[in-house]
Amino acid sequence: MKKAPLLRLDPVTRTRVDRFKSIKRGYWSFRIMLVLFVVSLLAELFINSRALVVFYQGRLYFPTYARVFAGRVFGLSYDYETNYRELARTLRANGKGWALMPPVPYNPFEQDFKDGSYPPYAPSFAERHFLGTDRIGRDIVARLVYGFRIAMVFAALYVLASFTLGTIVGCLMGYWGGWFDIIFQRIIEIWEQIPFLYVVMIVAAIFQPEFLLFLAIYVIFGWSARTWSVRAMTYRERERDYVLAARAMGASTWRIATVHIIPNVLVVIVTMLPFAVESAISSLTALDYLGFGLRPPTPSWGDLISQGIATFTAAPWILSSVAVTMTLVLVMIAFIGEGLRDAFDPKKYTVYK
Repeated sequence: MKKAPLLRLDPVTRTRVDRFKSIKRGYWSFRIMLVLFVVSLLAELFINSRALVVFYQGRLYFPTYARVFAGRVFGLSYDYETNYRELARTLRANGKGWALMPPVPYNPFEQDFKDGSYPPYAPSFAERHFLGTDRIGRDIVARLVYGFRIAMVFAALYVLASFTLGTIVGCLMGYWGGWFDIIFQRIIEIWEQIPFLYVVMIVAAIFQPEFLLFLAIYVIFGWSARTWSVRAMTYRERERDYVLAARAMGASTWRIATVHIIPNVLVVIVTMLPFAVESAISSLTALDYLGFGLRPPTPSWGDLISQGIATFTAAPWILSSVAVTMTLVLVMIAFIGEGLRDAFDPKKYTVYK
């Protein structure tokens, strides 16, 4: 007996999903980006200075997601956190156990120095600096991956918050109309004239914002741009028969807006999402490059670009690594946006008779 699917989609949505799957570059870009994002969320398993598993004196330890283990726990001569690369070599030499290190055994904040030379160091497979180090000895792969995670989480939270607020306000403006619509139009027009980048720079210069404060600033100044398209779509939808029927049955404004109207204006929202994510990543990188972004030493693509430009002659691998990575990510997000736009375009797949 065939099992029913866990997620049931209505025929229209199912058709749109099938259209998106048929647009290969958008669909495969979405799959690749999803895999990259999941891998970045689990980055400690692949890029980390702590061992994944340590076997010592008949016991297993899991330092990556456990409390910090001091060196004396593993028979070393110090009380601070264990140097797991040193521990792995020691256990391998004396045969008292073993330590399984991640493929890249460095964290994004750790500085690795060599005797007799100064960073940046060129790529080295022997030392597992696969893309080299930056100018203060931090691993480029670690900075890239953790910077990607921060940028994607920032963009996802920003888009979720700003689109939710902008969609609700825009829907109410279009549904109620009248003075409510006029007042909010004037408020949004004034709000959008505030020079956003200057405000961010001033706040960053005064407070050196952490992640959540930086996100809040972005949402406060970014939600209003989402209202206009939703407002226009709501003006059209509010006179449809299904809305008039819901109103005649006594449905509340909130129910009509959230249950009946917003699901029918999702076409505009969904097609805008990838481009908003792309814009958020680019803006965060640009502000980090200018020194007005997240507080150092937070892993950042903008910081790598700044270092790469400053040291391009001596260390071309810094700029080339981040430039290639950022270009590929933004191109794939653009492909996703184009695919969604084509899949949800009613004019392209509608025939009027």
